[in-house]
This record gives sequence, structure tokens and C-alpha cells, in this order.
Amino acid sequence: MMLLEAARAVREMAYAPYSDFKVGAAVRGASGRIYSGCNVENVAYPEGTCAEAGAIAAMVAAGETRLVEVCVIAGNAAPTPPCGGCRQKLAEFGAPDVPVLLATTNGATIETTIGALLPGRFEAAHMAAKA
Repeated sequence: MMLLEAARAVREMAYAPYSDFKVGAAVRGASGRIYSGCNVENVAYPEGTCAEAGAIAAMVAAGETRLVEVCVIAGNAAPTPPCGGCRQKLAEFGAPDVPVLLATTNGATIETTIGALLPGRFEAAHMAAKA
């Protein structure tokens, strides 16, 4: 539950003045360390940053490139999955069987995996496959 608590705490720091949709994310690196991130909006909407991307950036900045667990929390009635771009970002650093906990601030949760969130993921091997 430490991962959920880290995601819940960082969600409170989200900068979401336009949508009021605060999201917190936490990832556990292979070392066992937890890295967290929150969404940061910008008035030019496409320029914002998702919580998952922030958590991954913190992990990479600390020198890790492999995650082994993910948690995302939002204030919705039902757990909210990562956007498509963040699913690909998670897949870059985590294996298909990495557990992902999607949670709400009211206690609802869904357990899934990176592979279930992004079947048919684009991988580095695709870059090398030339006809």
C-alpha cells in the first residue's frame, strides 16, 4: 500500500486549474524505490504533463530505467486508466506482466497489468524489423 499512499499524497500537489482533474501516480523501480508524479496542466492544453509521465521522469532522473509496479489515482467515481501516451510510456519501462493498480480517492480499485492496458505494444524490436 505504500505505492497507493505515495500516489494519493502527490495527487494533492497536482496543478489542475483548468480541468480540476487531479491525478497522482507512483511507480516502483527495480531497486524498490518509489517515484511519484502528478499532472501539471498548462493553459495551452497539449503542453501539460500527465502524472504517469512525471513519475517515470523522476525514476529516470534517479538513474533507474525499469519499473516493477504502478499505481494511478484520480478523484473519479470509477478508477481511471492512463491515457494512450502514458500506456506506451509505461510499456517502455515495464514488462507486460507489471501490475498496475488504478484507484479512486473514494477507495474503488481495479488491478490490471501493463500488457492488459496496452496489448500489441510498440517495442524497440519493431524499429529493427525492416522489410
